[in-house]
Amino acid sequence: MIKVITYGTFDLLHYGHINLLKRAKELGDYLIVALSTNEFNLVKGKKCYFSYEQRKKLLEAIRYVDLVIPEENWEQKINDILQLKVDIFVMGNDWKNKFNYLNDYCKVVYLERTPEISTSKIKFDLKLDEK
Repeated sequence: MIKVITYGTFDLLHYGHINLLKRAKELGDYLIVALSTNEFNLVKGKKCYFSYEQRKKLLEAIRYVDLVIPEENWEQKINDILQLKVDIFVMGNDWKNKFNYLNDYCKVVYLERTPEISTSKIKFDLKLDEK
């Protein structure tokens, strides 16, 4: 069994997220999503609309996702990979080369993002509609 892991906030879930999760799952047999907690998102300078538990439920409802675990800090990736016996680490290509150090533990793959959509774009567009 080939295990794949990806990390993210997945707030305001949209079709770009679904595309990424589908392509990540196609790389293996079992997809793990490490979902950033609200506390960790604050460290990253992000504020979520939905709580961790709400975002977790949304991800668990997606057929490509087999397991959702909490992401609580930047440093946990190596431990997650080792403990969960992960074969492939996947991130969007906006993070290209930032996680190459993980190649010592598993294969690292950067996937193209869906160019026309992002959570930041949705938030920006919604603010424009308020005016």
